[in-house]
Amino acid sequence: MVPILMYHQVGEPGPKGTPYRSLTVHPDSFRRQMRWLRRLGYRGLSMRDIMPYVRGERRGKVVGITFDDGYRNVYRNALPVLRELGFTATNYFVVRQLGGGNIWDYEEGVAHSDLMSKEELLDWAAQGMEVGSHTLNHVKVPEVPEAEARHEIEDSRRELEDLVQQPVTAFCYPYGAENARVRELVSDAGYTNATTTAPGLAHAGDDPFGLPRVMVARSTHILRFLQKCLTKLEEERRKK
Repeated sequence: MVPILMYHQVGEPGPKGTPYRSLTVHPDSFRRQMRWLRRLGYRGLSMRDIMPYVRGERRGKVVGITFDDGYRNVYRNALPVLRELGFTATNYFVVRQLGGGNIWDYEEGVAHSDLMSKEELLDWAAQGMEVGSHTLNHVKVPEVPEAEARHEIEDSRRELEDLVQQPVTAFCYPYGAENARVRELVSDAGYTNATTTAPGLAHAGDDPFGLPRVMVARSTHILRFLQKCLTKLEEERRKK
């Protein structure tokens, strides 16, 4: 069983009552979490690096690290920590909003937050981190016509590969919205894995295009974080 952590923003959380405040982890909390992983002998890995462990081809004390949406505060606050500890991570980028913001959240009353620019994305990749796709426009893929879904999935990969000049093999479903046909489209587009928002640990027998993750929220206490990541208790609890 392999935990794949799911983060969004790493920055100063908004005031109490702010929509989706829980999705912003304070930089101090993130640093503490990563350092505890390292202290306990674990390595944080990108999806590219962790898939052999997920498939059962390799064994070791590893944890997957993923970030959704490509927020600038991840570049500024999380990247230095990852580099310090020798960890790698995957960030899933919304291609048509590079250098923009989280426009898909505005209707929910969520405040604007900057996303990485193309230059920052390139530096993210240059420093050994993985660039993954979160579609072109952060759409709920099962709810759009298939031609549009195919365009969002295929063209986001192509545009990212043109930008970073390396293969883009990791995909993440916006909102966690997916179904069997969408998984087929992702596979057909040339990706090798895709993550969901379903809770749980990844197993060797899992569909590589429907991998569960472990949500890390603003309020996740360090002891709860370690329980989620490093023991079988979380999986046992989920099965009850």
